[in-house]
Amino acid sequence: MKRKSNEKLVTLARNLRKNMTKEERKLWYNFLSGYPVRFYRQKILGNYIADFYSSSANLVIELDGAQHYEDTGIINDHIRTEYLKEYNIQVIRIPNNEINNNFDGVCLYIDNIVKKNLEK
Repeated sequence: MKRKSNEKLVTLARNLRKNMTKEERKLWYNFLSGYPVRFYRQKILGNYIADFYSSSANLVIELDGAQHYEDTGIINDHIRTEYLKEYNIQVIRIPNNEINNNFDGVCLYIDNIVKKNLEK
C-alpha cells in the first residue's frame, strides 16, 4: 500500500476526525475508542480514507449514509472495497440506521469479526 502521504488527504482526514457524523461519534466514543484492539478513525489507506481501521484485525469499518445506496456511491464503494481486498483488508459496511436502531447488535457484530480475524 502506498505509504507516502497525500497532503490533501491528510488535511481532509484531519477535518473528518474533527467533524465526525453523529453515528461515527457514537460508535467511536461508546465502543471503538475503548475496545481492546486498537482502531484508528479516518485513517488514510492508499488513496482512500477509512472511517475506522484496525491494522491488527485487518479490518475497515465504514458507516454508510444514504449517499452510499445511490448508483455512484455503490460503484465507488465497490472500487474501494476491491482495492483494500488487494491488501488483505476486510471491509464491513454498516448503515447509519443500524447504529441508531441496533447499536448493541452492531457492537457484537464488530466484536465477532475482530475476534475471527485475529484467529487467522
